[in-house]
Amino acid sequence: MSDVFIVSRRGFLKATFSAGALILCARLFPGRALEALAADDEWSPGVYLGIEPDGTVIIIAHRSEMGTGIRTALPMVAADELEADWGRVRVEQALGDPKYGDQNTDGSKSIRDFYAVFRQAGATARLMLERAAATKWGVPVAECRARNHQVVDTGGRALGFGELVALARKQPVPAATELRLKSPGEFRYIGKGVPIVDLDAICTGQAVYGIDARLPGMVHASIERSPVLGGRLKSHDDRAARKVRGVHGTVVIEPATPPYGFQALGGVAVIADNSWAALQGRQKLKIVWEPGANAGYDSAAFKESLLATVRRPQQVVRNIGDVDAVFAKGGAVHEAEYYVPHLAHATMEPPAAVADYRDGTVTIWTATQNPQAVQETVGKALGIAREKVFCHVTLLGGGFGRKSKPDYVAEAAILAKKLGKPVRVTWSREDDIRHDYYHTVAAMYLKAATDGRGKPTAWLQRCAFPPIPSTFDVNAVHGSTGELSQGWLDVPFAIANLRAENGPAKNHVRIGWFRSVANIYHAFAVQSFVDELAAAAGRDRIDYFLDLLGPPRTIDFKAEGTTYANYGMPLDLYPWETGRLRRVVELVAEKSGWAQRRPEKGRALGFAAHRSFLSYIAVVVDVRVDARGRISIPRIDVAVDAGRVVHPERVRAQFEGAAVFAASLALMGEITAAKGRIQQSNYDDYPVARINEAPYETHVHLVPGDGLPTGVGEPGVPPIAPAICNALFAITGKRIRQLPIKNTTLI
Repeated sequence: MSDVFIVSRRGFLKATFSAGALILCARLFPGRALEALAADDEWSPGVYLGIEPDGTVIIIAHRSEMGTGIRTALPMVAADELEADWGRVRVEQALGDPKYGDQNTDGSKSIRDFYAVFRQAGATARLMLERAAATKWGVPVAECRARNHQVVDTGGRALGFGELVALARKQPVPAATELRLKSPGEFRYIGKGVPIVDLDAICTGQAVYGIDARLPGMVHASIERSPVLGGRLKSHDDRAARKVRGVHGTVVIEPATPPYGFQALGGVAVIADNSWAALQGRQKLKIVWEPGANAGYDSAAFKESLLATVRRPQQVVRNIGDVDAVFAKGGAVHEAEYYVPHLAHATMEPPAAVADYRDGTVTIWTATQNPQAVQETVGKALGIAREKVFCHVTLLGGGFGRKSKPDYVAEAAILAKKLGKPVRVTWSREDDIRHDYYHTVAAMYLKAATDGRGKPTAWLQRCAFPPIPSTFDVNAVHGSTGELSQGWLDVPFAIANLRAENGPAKNHVRIGWFRSVANIYHAFAVQSFVDELAAAAGRDRIDYFLDLLGPPRTIDFKAEGTTYANYGMPLDLYPWETGRLRRVVELVAEKSGWAQRRPEKGRALGFAAHRSFLSYIAVVVDVRVDARGRISIPRIDVAVDAGRVVHPERVRAQFEGAAVFAASLALMGEITAAKGRIQQSNYDDYPVARINEAPYETHVHLVPGDGLPTGVGEPGVPPIAPAICNALFAITGKRIRQLPIKNTTLI
């Protein structure tokens, strides 16, 4: 049975494909019954690929483009198997629609989840074209092969794809068992890459982002929201605001109620001819807020409460051997506490959306990672079916997880319905920093008993942080299995006695997914602690790490009774293999010249390694501290094992970007609250790394591999902060256990 189907030109397909096109759709849910297709003529399992009579190949990109190159990489996979000329391929962005399966572009899973499906779609179309040519020439199909946008036979005849479309449409869709997927040696694009499809538009300023969307008759809105999560509007005076030139008036949006989820927060919206007038009018508002239950939230006090939590026994989430018995024997013990503050996404393009509500339907244009969440959220906000919400996905000026939460889109939709005209909501930088779905604040405690060589005989670790599920469930206070599986449950060291615990923590701000998620704070604590143990033992850091890692093996979580999420993938397909981590550690040591590096005043290398999103990463960071205590990072080496790499240049770019992103967070990233109000507001008090603060060079070393593709968008972040701090210890002798680094005086 094939998972690929021919579809007719129904509904929105008419806007994309012509009447004579061969259109194939690849099934995203292999388990979904064919009966569903037969019973529902309008149901389509996910359209990907069509071939027009003029030979143009059109491929639907159902994921969102935010700089990863996914709008190029996945279509490239289908084009490769199809044997298409990339110059004759056109990529179309999909509307939000469940028919495409999961469109939430997060979790570093786009290639992992859809690589095989896109290959199958391309190979299916190729075989149908080859069969069409064989029919036309009256020869066995085995004598026909697709080559660079045409089919040729052994006699030298050739027909272009366009010439074969009409006949190909009449061919039966081949079963999956009939397909011949290419061998790696036959790949035209996979593993080599092509320029991204948006390159010219981006370079010439023609690319359309969410903040660029415009509609005739559109008005602009800027919204004043409660400075404290859960605060309610007590009174407001908008008389001065309405006197600002260009301001039409104000609209009150009802406050959200817990759990906040993706709801619009509520507040007072100033409506104007343009965004500048709306902002000016907003500044004239006089508002009194009832701050509510989170008014007592204070970062300094909350940090102490988290640290107090991890100093006490908590809920056990992984247990091997008998940690307590070893500690009871006494001997050498090392312990440490670590802390990571709230972080903000701070995307270069702040949240923005345009909504047009007409006759019970609403059409959206926005930069979103999750157009289906837009449909769901807006539908609930307006009291209409999600099918009545049409979401056009623009390019994203950065996402990092923020734009998978469509609260800002709901605001635009609510206002469009109230006003009866198109409305654009634009968040200011201050709005974005003060009302984010923050990366959670976290505290960790680690303790190890060590033998005569400084190697742990027992290892105890505790963490506490407000979990992401708390944004959707007011009773959620413990880390979810997914969060705890990100660098905490899966500590890979060969230690006979090991226990991991997790303590409760209540949220006071919205907590959300952030690039690399829980791996950030877990890796910071674990990788720093290993460096501390190595230093205490007087051993080379990398030698010590490899000794701790032990011989290559596959971690058997089931045998030890540990529930491990593995990023939603089966462990038999994506096992946790310590040998792969060892390989990237050895590679980065070689490429960075770790063993040859000699002591140098004010300069040292730092090391860390981590598995996340099923990929294995090791980094060596070259750090320099000048006589005034200023930090610079001349070079970072990153070794990556991500299985089959589809687009090497885009993968390198993501690790280069991750190095800048992570260095910025480590050096300066910190969001704090006082009286429930976020204290930062813009890049002046929540800075990102400038040129002199970012790594000067990042060298990415990809491990060649034919294994299943794994994540690349996020795994570059977690090891950077501990590697920098480990280097700073080597330079200054000061151990940094609390981020950001800016809060520690080095000299």
